[in-house]
Amino acid sequence: MNNPIIEMNANRVVAYLQKEPREFTKADIIRFVRENDIRMVNFMYPGGDGKLKTLNYVVTNLDYLDTILTCGERVDGSSLFSFIQAGASDLYVLPRFRTAFVDPFAEIPTLCLLCSFYDKDSQPLASAPEQTLAKASKAFTEVTGMEFHAMGELEYYVIKNDEQVFPAIDQHGYHESAPYAKTNAFRQKCMHYIAQTGGQIKYGHSEVGNFKLHGLVYEQNEIEFLPVRVEEAADQLMLAKWVIRNLAWQEGYNVTFAPKITTGKAGSGLHIHMRIMKDGHNRMLSNGHLSDDARRMIAGMMELAPSITAFGNKNPTSYFRLVPHQEAPTNICWGDRNRSVLVRVPLGWATGVDMCQMANPLEPQSMYDTTAKQTVEMRSPDGSADLYQLLAGLCVACRRGFEMDNALEVAEKTYVNVNIHDEANAGRLAQLAQLPDSCVASADCLERQREAYEQYGVFSPAMIDDIIHQLRAFNDRSLRRHADHSPEAIQKLVEEYFHCG
Repeated sequence: MNNPIIEMNANRVVAYLQKEPREFTKADIIRFVRENDIRMVNFMYPGGDGKLKTLNYVVTNLDYLDTILTCGERVDGSSLFSFIQAGASDLYVLPRFRTAFVDPFAEIPTLCLLCSFYDKDSQPLASAPEQTLAKASKAFTEVTGMEFHAMGELEYYVIKNDEQVFPAIDQHGYHESAPYAKTNAFRQKCMHYIAQTGGQIKYGHSEVGNFKLHGLVYEQNEIEFLPVRVEEAADQLMLAKWVIRNLAWQEGYNVTFAPKITTGKAGSGLHIHMRIMKDGHNRMLSNGHLSDDARRMIAGMMELAPSITAFGNKNPTSYFRLVPHQEAPTNICWGDRNRSVLVRVPLGWATGVDMCQMANPLEPQSMYDTTAKQTVEMRSPDGSADLYQLLAGLCVACRRGFEMDNALEVAEKTYVNVNIHDEANAGRLAQLAQLPDSCVASADCLERQREAYEQYGVFSPAMIDDIIHQLRAFNDRSLRRHADHSPEAIQKLVEEYFHCG
């Protein structure tokens, strides 16, 4: 019987070995290198700035290949992470074989592997990004008995020279086709390359934002992923940003994941969808309605929402996006199909109606189980996020909901079923807590709520201290209020943080 994960898989390593990535062994990697004329191996790992770092090896003999795959290598941790002191900075990086892919950009045939960090005692580095996420996932499963799955909606702008033919309508780029959208082919090529790195993509499309500025055209795009185990979700998003930037550089474009480009135009978010799984089944629904387990998840996010911005909104421009009437949240609440809330419950194919047969009368009735598609969506994060910290923080928050005695009551109190910014809802709006409005305010919230993240040893105290220190260093407590009336000040900030995350 064919394995649907292997059949048609775009990752050349998967296709060649005819194995799922989680089954890869060192012997598999060596065989692939030998039989596919691989001449270089790259170790890749996230640094404290949220960007991928790369260590290159030239493959000259099998003994050395075996050595690096078995032993990894030493790196300078103080140059990667601000919380590591130069006096004791050596770290090990060890490849995770399940992450192997062929570099789609390399002229010399190159195999890439993502790595984990280990300390001087050969133990996982407690404050490493991927280790923090692994601990968060493990704690969630131990408390709930379920797996935590996630996926991201990766929004970004492509910047290119202006063209006078088939002009697009300002701020009306949502799902636009060529020739009015000029960078669709670029996005499709990005998706093709991301799939080759192992990314499980749901779809891609042009987004709302398009405008002209200083003789350049800015077109917003989105690539959305499929839900996978939360550790894999972070790796896939990290590699996707790497692919998009590399391909843009190769093709003469500029791209940015910055949360805000200019006032009055759509900002770019990094919405995160989540679901909980047990024995292969989605536990988000019960009898066609949102389950109590899903409501507990949401309650946990309502409680820890003020500090989640410390992981998902990492520079001052983030808080120019989190303003009313911009389809970005400002209030801590949730609702169904509602884009003015912090946590949205999107349509989930829960009616039991066979729409495929309705659209295609020749089709027999389908028994397709659509419950796997139901998720909930956190809408505050943006492209400045540290992906591993963010997903770990969301994992902690959702776990927290299962530990709260009043979780269902909290979920009930924070539910809204209207556009909360409508004038008629002013009274309801006044009852809701607000998201932080600056990096400094997010740091204060994290300081108050840090115990939740440090529980079970998920976030190390050193990592929390470092995040708080970095956020407070922006000194932006009143920045949004003052800069709102100064487009020049906002533009200066945008330029400073243009290539964040």
